[in-house]
Amino acid sequence: MVAAAGSRPTISRFDPSRFRWSGVDPIPYKARNEGPLAWRGVERFVLVGAAGEQTAFQLRYFEIAPGGYSSLERHRHAHAVLVVRGRGRVRVGDATHRVGPMDFVFIPPEVPHQFRAGRERFGFLCPVDAARDRPRPVRLRRAGARRRGRSRPEQGARGR
Repeated sequence: MVAAAGSRPTISRFDPSRFRWSGVDPIPYKARNEGPLAWRGVERFVLVGAAGEQTAFQLRYFEIAPGGYSSLERHRHAHAVLVVRGRGRVRVGDATHRVGPMDFVFIPPEVPHQFRAGRERFGFLCPVDAARDRPRPVRLRRAGARRRGRSRPEQGARGR
């Protein structure tokens, strides 16, 4: 009897010269690279959880090319991120932080986030639940947008 692919132990050897694992090919970061979920220079690698393995999670490695960035998004699920290559910046909510190798970032549910590479390749591991919600874009408000965005009844009530 042949075991299913997801029920066999697997060892994917790491090649530090390429910063890649054997047998793990890049897959598209997102289907489209335009609109509110735009991104640039991001590769995604699923180390476990996408080939029928018996897990309730995926372990993913993302790598962002110099000058690249992930989409600015939010989810109902949390993120736990471990930086393993290069230096970059992470936006979490309204704050931006510089991060480097072995820095850990926790992003609570519904908090907007985005990763940006600096002058070097920037890579991080990110485990997530296998069943999760899709990313939702974050709409940025310009300064003063709140005032302009009031509904007419509010403006009328203020003037009385």
